[in-house]
Amino acid sequence: MAKRTSKLKIIPLGGLYEIGKNITVIEYKGDIIVIDCGLAFPEDEMLGIDVVIPDITYLLKNREKIKGIVLTHGHEDHIGALPYVLKKINVPVYGTKLTLGLVENKIKEHKLKNTKLRVTKPGQKIKLGCFEVEFIRTSHSIPDSVALAINTPVGVVVHTGDFKVDYTPINGEVMDLHRFAELGKKGVLVAMADSTNVERPGYTMSERTVGSTFIDIFKTAKQRIIVATFASNIHRIQQIINAAVMYNRKVVVSGRSMVNVVKVARELGYLDVPDGTLIDINDMNKYALDEIVVITTGSQGEPMSALSRIASSDHKKMELVPGDLVIISATPIPGNEKTVAKVINQLFKKGANVIYETLADVHVSGHACQEELKLMHRLLQPKFFIPVHGEYRHLKQHAQLAEELGMDKENIFVAENGSVIEFTKDEGKFAQNVPAGNILVDGLGIGDVGNIVLRDRKHLSEDGLIIVVVTITKEEGKVVAGPDIISRGFVYVRESEDLMEEAKNVVKEVLDECQKNKITDWATLKSSIRDALRNYLYEKMKRNPMILPIIMEV
Repeated sequence: MAKRTSKLKIIPLGGLYEIGKNITVIEYKGDIIVIDCGLAFPEDEMLGIDVVIPDITYLLKNREKIKGIVLTHGHEDHIGALPYVLKKINVPVYGTKLTLGLVENKIKEHKLKNTKLRVTKPGQKIKLGCFEVEFIRTSHSIPDSVALAINTPVGVVVHTGDFKVDYTPINGEVMDLHRFAELGKKGVLVAMADSTNVERPGYTMSERTVGSTFIDIFKTAKQRIIVATFASNIHRIQQIINAAVMYNRKVVVSGRSMVNVVKVARELGYLDVPDGTLIDINDMNKYALDEIVVITTGSQGEPMSALSRIASSDHKKMELVPGDLVIISATPIPGNEKTVAKVINQLFKKGANVIYETLADVHVSGHACQEELKLMHRLLQPKFFIPVHGEYRHLKQHAQLAEELGMDKENIFVAENGSVIEFTKDEGKFAQNVPAGNILVDGLGIGDVGNIVLRDRKHLSEDGLIIVVVTITKEEGKVVAGPDIISRGFVYVRESEDLMEEAKNVVKEVLDECQKNKITDWATLKSSIRDALRNYLYEKMKRNPMILPIIMEV
């Protein structure tokens, strides 16, 4: 009888066909490691939802196999779901110093106890069950980013994490291309690579080009400078501080996430801020406007962010002054273009001068373009390839890029969330999927808002609500009070008195009919009221509000 070969399983649970929510499972026999554990921000139709985290049903079923969670870097889409997951699966978490510094902040916010955070360094190897995980230094828009080389009983798996090739990084720590080349020479079974910028030809510019632009802009600025960027882009924050120091300006930090990240980065030595440079936002008025630089959140036009509140004059501690220079140092994430444009327009209306990416080089991406991706493929020369981190079009185009570099189409796996890809030394194939999807977080509720609740919220947001209140006698079903009709988000009652009066008459007729026919059970009464009122309102208004009958018995 032929011996059954054990297979290596790779399961992306999130991060495919979407922006964010990156999480990947690697499994062999009785051992599992998890790579990253990110969240995504809600889409427009997810009304009232705060964040979206991955469905970890598969991990909960196999919790005793999990040896640890390994992190590539400290962005929200890679670490944001950790507090929610660690509440259910308390396993060790491995990552570089800054990454775990940011994780620690989250753990304190969520009041988690007994979490096991293990700091690692680029070049270090750790043993997790049958896996040996090596951390390899990369460049990205946050310091301490790493790729992972995972030695498995079947072969080496390389996960690039998010990366770009920056030969002149701000912190001087160049990506370890030599190590990728060594791994490629020894033989890589599977490569999983960042696909975010695969549509862009050429190379991603070095972060240093933004620093030069800041220096040029600060040199000629006559008034206060406000720079909005991602809180996690510590290299960018460093360059803003460098330019401020060069022109003798004080720096104010605004926005909760920006304040938190700057605090952690300074404590851990990732931000070099000369003494006396940072001042409290409450002390800003002690200085002339041309002596101040404000670093703030809100580069994506988020409604509650500091920049949006400044633009709409809602910020408690800061008022925009005509002539202020606002620099938006970021590219809108797909889907955020309208909100960013709205904030820019508001800023211009308030008399500010606004500089954004289309006007100057105030932003560069943290992700590899086509030529850098080609370099990574050439260095690693993997037998099999799984494009990750991107929407469906990105994954398909990255697969096409791998084909153009001579890879066999059969060896490229464009997966979806929940796909199980099984590998032996010689072959790879798709197996049966596992549960994967979105868990919606609304306030303290995790997963209690699903499709039906979202459908109701959409209905309410589009058509409003009509509440019908009526009091009847218990024995005869005779109306003793009402019907009263309350409208919320349907019509303004004071301007639609005739409509409301007619609607009451429609309800009265239904109740009279039910009384005649001796119908007293609540379900039938409610259903009759709902149907009659829906038909009447649609006929009159061509609208379908949600109708909520409330019956009280006396």
